[in-house]
Amino acid sequence: MPIKVKICGLTRINDALATARAGADFAGLVFHPGSPRNVSPANARLIADQLRGRVCIVALFVNPNDDTVGEAVAAAKPDFVQLHGCESPKRVVEIRAQFGIPIMKAIGISDARDFDTLPGYEAVADMLLFDAKPVAGTPGGRGHAFDWQLLRKRTIRKPWLLAGGLHVQNVARAIATAGAPGVDVSSGVETSPGVKDVAAIQDFVAAARAASCAEQPT
Repeated sequence: MPIKVKICGLTRINDALATARAGADFAGLVFHPGSPRNVSPANARLIADQLRGRVCIVALFVNPNDDTVGEAVAAAKPDFVQLHGCESPKRVVEIRAQFGIPIMKAIGISDARDFDTLPGYEAVADMLLFDAKPVAGTPGGRGHAFDWQLLRKRTIRKPWLLAGGLHVQNVARAIATAGAPGVDVSSGVETSPGVKDVAAIQDFVAAARAASCAEQPT
């Protein structure tokens, strides 16, 4: 089965077009003021209009209130809402019920104990994303990886993506090590925070698609 690829943190129309041309499956728009990749609802609408029907649009939030989600959803009309903070399973259920949009829930990982929360999120989320545990409260997009072996042969009952510290040089090894069915990248295809490199997007998608979960790490 082809590896799924998500390019996250898009802030410019040209980068969105490059993501679509590269054949990515998901494109992420960040709605979090603490991120250098934060987009306004107006900018999100312009970017999403270029992606709709070509790539699944993902709206990313960190511990949002309903008004924040509602404004962004009205602008971007996303296919998924990604919750990248410390939202509880109960909050996941509330947001999904309120907006009727599938939820992708990020779970921060630093060691095996962080999987203790997994059953609760498997029960309520539509997809999962495993990222490096935030450092000093900064969620995602920092280029940090965790031990991919922690995911190897682990039974996960929902579709999922691997994130954190990925780039074109290591994505095949990450997929093989974790047994990942999909990957998410943001800073690994950037020239500076929020500014994507078109060639890097193309190369990353190609490298991920060429990889196989059946590969053994070297």
